[in-house]
Amino acid sequence: MALVRKTNYTWGMTSILGTDINAPAVPGGGEFDTAEAELAARLRTAVTRLHRRLRQQAAGGLTPSQASALVGVEHLGSPTLGALAIREAVQPPTMTKVVGALEELGYVTRVTDPSDRRVARLTITPAGSEKLRAIRSLKTAFLVDRLHRLEPGDRAALANLTDLLERLVDMDES
Repeated sequence: MALVRKTNYTWGMTSILGTDINAPAVPGGGEFDTAEAELAARLRTAVTRLHRRLRQQAAGGLTPSQASALVGVEHLGSPTLGALAIREAVQPPTMTKVVGALEELGYVTRVTDPSDRRVARLTITPAGSEKLRAIRSLKTAFLVDRLHRLEPGDRAALANLTDLLERLVDMDES
């Protein structure tokens, strides 16, 4: 039987049919070491839980979609609705609703593109920038509180782990 690769989007891993469907496969062929697969699963779970906790700490009256879109406008500079929809991986009508709510709150404005007056671009307002600063401050305070509860040796280990996580995230960008 020929081996066929199938992406398992639920777990975000690629498996080879004909073997254990939940066994992750190395992109170039072969299989991961069991210990590596277990570590990857634990890491994924921990990062997901931490992300969820940080989102809960800093809602600040915005939905997760609104907060993400506001960050997107800040990051992209002055994107069009279409560019922001692509970044956020949503359909343009959905992004129109999200941006409409951000406009009503005074966090973004639509500006006509000077080089093509048919195009509207989004800009973050001072109130939007302040909102993001407040959200980030709440998230940082949440983590500082947790870090304060750790022993000094654990904080040092976490600092080293943070360096490793940054390298792990940056691997594809090198």
